[in-house]
Order: sequence, then C-alpha cells, then structure tokens
Amino acid sequence: MGQAVFAARAMLHYFEEPIISGTRGSGTVFFSGCPLRCCFCQNYPISHGGMGKEISVERLTEIYKELQGQGAHNINLVNPTHFSCAILESLERSRGDITIPFVWNSSGYERVETLKCFEGHIQVYLPDLKYMSPALSALYSGARDYFDYAGKAILEMYRQVGPVCLNAEGVIEKGLIIRHLVLPNATHDSIKLLYWMKENLPDDITISLMGQYTPFPDHKLPKGLQRKLTSREYGLVVETLYKLGFKHGFIQDLESASTSYTPQFDLTGV
Repeated sequence: MGQAVFAARAMLHYFEEPIISGTRGSGTVFFSGCPLRCCFCQNYPISHGGMGKEISVERLTEIYKELQGQGAHNINLVNPTHFSCAILESLERSRGDITIPFVWNSSGYERVETLKCFEGHIQVYLPDLKYMSPALSALYSGARDYFDYAGKAILEMYRQVGPVCLNAEGVIEKGLIIRHLVLPNATHDSIKLLYWMKENLPDDITISLMGQYTPFPDHKLPKGLQRKLTSREYGLVVETLYKLGFKHGFIQDLESASTSYTPQFDLTGV
C-alpha cells in the first residue's frame, strides 16, 4: 500500500467484544491491505485482494463524524497500522469533534516508535497476539519476527492506556484488550503466550480468547489449518487461562466459527 488511505467499508459493527459493540454498535472503519500475510485471514478480500476505495484524510474525518452521528459507542480502526501517518493526521483534525473513544484494532505487528506517536489520540488498544513461535508466524503470516515486535508493542500499549475502564453503560472508555485466536494444532503456542502475559503484564489485564478459527474453502491453507478447532484444543487453553488466575476477559462458544460474522466489503459508508 502507498501513502493514500484505502478503505473497504464503514459501518456500525455488532460482533466485537460486548464491551466494544455495546447496544448501539462500534463505528468500524475497515482499511484495505495489511502488514502481515496471514493465510487464514477472514478479511482476505481486503487484506490480500486489494479491495477498497481510496479516500482522503478529509473524507476519513467525515466518516468518523458520520459514525458518531449514527450512535456508535466508539470509532474502531480495523487494521490501521500501514496507514499510520494519514490516520494520525485524521485524528488530529478530529480533535474537539469526536467525543467517543478511538479503538486501535490491529494485528499487534507494530513498531513501538509508531505507537508512541498515537499516545493521547487512542483511548483503546485492541491488538492481536497471534504467535510466540517464529516458525508458526513465518509459516502462517510471513513474519518470523512477529513476536519480537508484538510483545514490545503490547507492553507499550498498556503503558499508554492501562487496564480496561468502562462507562455507566458498561462500554469501554479506555484500556487494553489482548485478542488471541487459538489455532488448530497450535495449543502449545497459545499456552506459552498466556504464560508470557502472566509474567509480563499486570493481573488486571483483559484477554479475549477466541475460538472462532474458520478455514475458508477457497484459501490455500497449510495442512495444520485445514480444519476447525476442536473443543478439546480450545478447552486446554481455557483451562490454562483459569489456572493462571486471569480474571478479566472473554471466551467464545465454538459455534462462533462461522463465515456469517464476516462483513460484506461492498464499500458502504466510505
């Protein structure tokens, strides 16, 4: 991707964590392209396929206002990392006009130096923490150094915004939520990540442990990813979550592993 912003849809999204979507939805902007090449991406048409529409910084700030006007609880920037410069400009232009929190919803593959530029602009960080294993991150996402960056990035995010704080409606106002998608045949790596979080972050951390991995039939997937997660695999990771004493977060019913939760990227709202 170049300097110009490309986006594929802007909408009220109701399928994020309950404290993000609330009752009125999260005002979500789906950006095109991605710093990673995850072979199992559920947003494949926009992350790999280049689907999207070029929009100006001025138009991006208008989209924020439109979503706020529709009643959104927050402005949710999905996969924003590679458009950091333009997004930072849009946030600076929006000061005083947008009174709801901004959510930085990313892969976790970030430079700390970039994140520091957003301090004071972003109220909620919602990163993935995908892998600890360099072998897995190289095979599945094309980034052997994924954890080297993501681990440091998450520590910086927590330094900026701290633990989750909710408003009177029970919707997030500020804080860090770490998402981890448990993958088939990779429970050992998920468990290592939980131990890392326990050792490196405060006890008030919020974790969203996801079991919704869905193999799309038209994706060319490595053998280990050609099936859904089993209840035994997910159960082992959930058991570790409880054993380590994490008290804040979310787990999923495995029925959430469905393509029905993936939005239609039809340029609506952009």
